Amino acid sequence: MTTPYIGEIQIFGFNFAPYRWAICAGQIMPISQNTALFSLLGTTFGGDGRSTFGLPNYGGNAACGSGRGPGLAPRTVGESFGSETVSLLQSEMPSHNHNLNLHGQKDQDLRHGVPATGDALLLPGNVKATPFAAQTSPTVNFAPTIIGITGQGIPHENRQPLLALNFCIALAGVFPQRP
Repeated sequence: MTTPYIGEIQIFGFNFAPYRWAICAGQIMPISQNTALFSLLGTTFGGDGRSTFGLPNYGGNAACGSGRGPGLAPRTVGESFGSETVSLLQSEMPSHNHNLNLHGQKDQDLRHGVPATGDALLLPGNVKATPFAAQTSPTVNFAPTIIGITGQGIPHENRQPLLALNFCIALAGVFPQRP
């Protein structure tokens, strides 16, 4: 491996930081033992700037480039954003419907409140159409409790698929020169 730049972040597929590297887990570091790295990071990732500074924290976070892309909000180095879970409001869901045309059973002897063996969504035998025909007026309305708002405001998972790896930062190496 070539000599890294101080502050260079690399991904490793093993569960420890190599010699002269640290896992990016947001830990607070003493400036006195890492002056070169502090001169590059400052307090971007935490610390008091007098005796300590912080390392980036990739635990539960995905990497994102800094700057501004077309149609995107500007992002600065060290900014954390996003949410692991989200609760959708009714106003955030696209407009849609759940139409189903049902036709009432006119024969009282054939009506029952609980589905039984052999029940199906069918039209009477003399009707030559599908029970899901468009633009057919239903003869029976759904009960108001059959359809409605769901979710109960409980947040759901909102993370992209991820693969857990170790992000490590070089504590020593070549000091990067500014252009």
